[in-house]
Amino acid sequence: MAQPRKLYIGAKLREIRARLALTQAEYAAKLGVSVSYLNQMENNHRPVSARVVLSLAQEFGIDVTELATGTSERLVADMREALADPVFGDAAPPLSDLQLVAANAPNLARAFLTLHRAHRQDRDRLARLNETLGREDNPLTPLPWEEVRDFFHYCDNYIDAIDRAAEHFAARLGAGERLGAGERLAAIEGWLSARHGVTLVLAAGAPLRRYDPAAKALTLAAHSGRATQAFQALHQIALIEHNDLLEATLDLARFSTEAARAICKTGLANYFAGAALLPYGRFLARAQELRHDLEALSGEFQASIEQVAQRLSTLQRVGAKGVPFYFVRVDQAGTITKRHSATRLQFTRFGGGCPLWNVHQAFETPGRFLRQLAETPDGARYVSLARDVSKPGGSFHAPVRRYAIGLGCEVAHAASLVYADDLDIRDAAAFQPIGVSCRICERRACPQRAVPPMERGVEVDPNERDLLPYVIR
Repeated sequence: MAQPRKLYIGAKLREIRARLALTQAEYAAKLGVSVSYLNQMENNHRPVSARVVLSLAQEFGIDVTELATGTSERLVADMREALADPVFGDAAPPLSDLQLVAANAPNLARAFLTLHRAHRQDRDRLARLNETLGREDNPLTPLPWEEVRDFFHYCDNYIDAIDRAAEHFAARLGAGERLGAGERLAAIEGWLSARHGVTLVLAAGAPLRRYDPAAKALTLAAHSGRATQAFQALHQIALIEHNDLLEATLDLARFSTEAARAICKTGLANYFAGAALLPYGRFLARAQELRHDLEALSGEFQASIEQVAQRLSTLQRVGAKGVPFYFVRVDQAGTITKRHSATRLQFTRFGGGCPLWNVHQAFETPGRFLRQLAETPDGARYVSLARDVSKPGGSFHAPVRRYAIGLGCEVAHAASLVYADDLDIRDAAAFQPIGVSCRICERRACPQRAVPPMERGVEVDPNERDLLPYVIR
């Protein structure tokens, strides 16, 4: 004859007690058990006795069918099915762990199942979109540029090994001293010649950088500024001297395509160049002393405003972190060409950013810094700085590339920012309401809204028109 199954309903006991707002002592007294015994039952260390089941029915009018174990068993079965999804690989927990979760934390189990269901629905929608777009590479794989962007994003835009290698190189080169722009380029030229037998040549009409390994000649564009020339030379030094370090970093990243790997290698060499131009320790110290004055830092380190701004966004070394900044560069069409955020502010991946953001206005005021107090829909407030940057082509007929850069931090760091002087950060009305992009912004009355938010419907009344031709539900 089969033995009766023991009943473990700790989660249900806790749920009933919470619903009735009873303490453990009050609950135990009504059930006719000790507090310690009740505690063991609530934590599934002991099964529930028939006497307790009877007390639940008599004292609280609980339907004993509520106490059946079927719900727990179904949760276990559903979790096992969900965990069979290939997305989990071989990471599925043993059955005993699932039983513990279902018995002790059923709400967590249900939340997991809801999350997995949403994942499957999103995956199905993407697959349908994939077919609609006529692509055959299913499942969807990220584009190489997107994969590289995400790599730097999840590294917090700080690559410790490369940053320290660049800092060590700068110390050996003599960048610890205040070298003029010409002196620094001369020092780099001497390093290339003495260490690698490479000749550095400045040539009119040349691309920004061209390296001929057979001839051991590095040619740089004569028309580019000294800061750009130094940056490009340091990029090549990264490829020559630190190729093994770059390749090891790429191995750890595990990119899905060779294209992504090649793009990222360029990005890592650029990272080395920027870190060598602006060595971490000395740059951080001066940035703090100068309260992040971009012009002063640019002059002292003989670097461009853009180089300084981007470097400020990478100062995330453990134990020596700088102010968490966001940095962004946009073109005249509003397309984001560079982005990073060590703040809560994140940038849209597709389409343009919020038109109310001051970075878009920088093109109207060339050569000037624009300041803005901004507030995002999540309530975070920022001190935002924007300025245009131009990159001349070197001749009358050559095109001039124009961008605008944005740099900002949360108002909690305003005292560390010279640009926050005389701004009233205590006045809520001084903050411009901005978003990330119209498609995910919940602001209903924005005068610059281009399209409705994705998750909201609209109502259109042909007899009424306000700022928008529709009302967001």
